[in-house]
Amino acid sequence: MAPLARSPYTGKSRRLVIAFDIGTTYSGVSYSILTPGEVPEIYPVTRFPHQGHVGGNCKIPTVIYYDKQGKVCATGIDDLGDFEPDEVEDWTKVQWFKMHLRPKSSATSDAADQITPLPPNKTVIDIFVDFMEYLYDCTRKYIQQTFPNQPDFLASMDRNNAIDFVLTHPNGWEGSQQAQMRQAAVRAKLVPDTDAGRARIRFVTEGEASLHLCIQRGLMTPEMERGEGVLIVDAGGGTIDISAYSRNLAAKEKNTFEEIAAAQCFFQGSIYVTNRARRFIESRLNGSKFQGNIKYIVNEFDKRSKLTFRNKPLYVPANTQERDDKLGIRLGALRLDKEDVAGFFKPSIDCIVNAVKEQRRTAKKTISTVFLVGGFAASDWLYNQIEISMKSLGVKFFRPDSNVNKAVADGGVSYFIDHSVTARVSKHACGARCNTVYDSNDQEHRQRSSQVFRSVDGCHRLPNSFDIILPKDTKVSETKEFRRSYNRTSTNRSDFGYLSDPVLCYKGSSPHPRWTDVDAGSYSTLCNIVDNGQLINTSRYVSNGGYYIIEYDIILALGLTELAAQYAWKENVS
Repeated sequence: MAPLARSPYTGKSRRLVIAFDIGTTYSGVSYSILTPGEVPEIYPVTRFPHQGHVGGNCKIPTVIYYDKQGKVCATGIDDLGDFEPDEVEDWTKVQWFKMHLRPKSSATSDAADQITPLPPNKTVIDIFVDFMEYLYDCTRKYIQQTFPNQPDFLASMDRNNAIDFVLTHPNGWEGSQQAQMRQAAVRAKLVPDTDAGRARIRFVTEGEASLHLCIQRGLMTPEMERGEGVLIVDAGGGTIDISAYSRNLAAKEKNTFEEIAAAQCFFQGSIYVTNRARRFIESRLNGSKFQGNIKYIVNEFDKRSKLTFRNKPLYVPANTQERDDKLGIRLGALRLDKEDVAGFFKPSIDCIVNAVKEQRRTAKKTISTVFLVGGFAASDWLYNQIEISMKSLGVKFFRPDSNVNKAVADGGVSYFIDHSVTARVSKHACGARCNTVYDSNDQEHRQRSSQVFRSVDGCHRLPNSFDIILPKDTKVSETKEFRRSYNRTSTNRSDFGYLSDPVLCYKGSSPHPRWTDVDAGSYSTLCNIVDNGQLINTSRYVSNGGYYIIEYDIILALGLTELAAQYAWKENVS
């Protein structure tokens, strides 16, 4: 299929869209200048200070160095060869910091032990701020240098608040992570700290950004054209993101897609292969005369040797001329047997294969095509092992060229411009904790009879009920809202002056979660809905009961890549 034929921009004034792909190991930036009546084009930022030839000049290492005072000394660079040794002696290298933002749940607890700690007196938000400031500064300089005949362009965009940002993130990031990334963007002065400013920050999952990129590049199979499902396996540095889509044949726009299964996120990216290798190398060399070489060897494995592995022994540079046949060191390299290296990869490979099988089982349409994208996809061993399993499943399996794997930021801009995905599938059940009316005919209610209390309206109720507003695995269009009605009662009207309801998310295994004190660790708060004194005006007095009551709805919308939650109520209804 030919690349996407994009329509001219229909906006009334010029805008600038910038997408940041802050990856666990590498990061990139893309942008587009939207001019009314002209067809938008997407460009990568390809010049950064100290940059070598990483990622075809489109990506830089997600690395920051700090001095003892916490001041940024260098950013986006692995090799400090451009600096004096005395200068860098006391610097602290921070990498893989993105993983500290991950949701804190049982599903991610195994990842905690494998992530390098943050430096003292620095939070993950602090580091995101510093890295965003760097990316934005580089982007502005790049645009100024690329369009020298428009010296006032960026200034005019600033004056008109006409710069929009798209931040990509793993499928497993949720409202809390998005809120923290938006906070970092505000602190990094990408946008002002106002409602209008914060609204100029958009989010898209890395899986959906990759789909947009594949569509943009014309990577469509005949099966996809017919409306069969496609699975995007985004194998990155930290996470494996699995996303399933199908073309909406009924839509007016040709390249319109819908999610057909709940997206998944696994902590089995390439850094976990490195961590398994590190533990193996440490167990072999600790206590030997080569113990001081371990850090160097692991870094060489991570940056160079890992992606070159084939089905034969791997020789990793060891920074020594000494020889020790027993430890496998000779000719300046450490020999790793092919069975051992394959073992480093195996959990990640098994994770992907099992996830593909699970998505095919749960998807609402047949999945006949799988695209392997992301930086980790550059590993021939990873690709070949997955290909064997895909052939046995009868699935067409593709690995797009390296330019696709290095340009998730392009997909982020395409998401903003092209908006190809119009429906998504809820990953979890979302709802509210409430006091439900006691039903003596309900067995679970009878088992909780000791918790029954009488509310001020005279009803007998049970606490800790989970009232589902948005069920799991529900297809959600961009315009669809999910709402449930609630009320509150009190003998004191002033109790309604400030109201707050947490929107809860259940991530456990129960197909019908009913109580927030059962499997309590599987519940988390997605966001809080707050009313600062408007609902109190709708209260009414129930004279025969001697109490006040307010009635309202909670509305959830998940059609975009962010959850929207709000109160709704009726006013002045006769």
